[in-house]
Amino acid sequence: MKISKHTSIFLSVLLLAGLFSNAFAQDAMVEEKASVPMAYEVNINTADAEQLSAKLQGIGVTRAAAIVAYRQEHGEFDSVDELVRVNGIGESTLEANRELITVGSE
Repeated sequence: MKISKHTSIFLSVLLLAGLFSNAFAQDAMVEEKASVPMAYEVNINTADAEQLSAKLQGIGVTRAAAIVAYRQEHGEFDSVDELVRVNGIGESTLEANRELITVGSE
């Protein structure tokens, strides 16, 4: 089967158009996810250890349990920044998760 030069160019243009439209669709999906952060937030004053470890980066079950224990001993967190008071949670962990964390009133 022989394909003419014009048909070959036409098919190439169609292929490129499909690739670009897929790339734009993926970008739109990423932007949509970024604009809806509420669905991914975790309230450190109400979440249990399982929820904390599932939603926060660098927070395993042990660290999540420490957050819950700290909250039970000292009361609710007044701000997200107070999370660094929990043993084993530093500034880098806080910053990696800042956009995901809420205390409910912020």
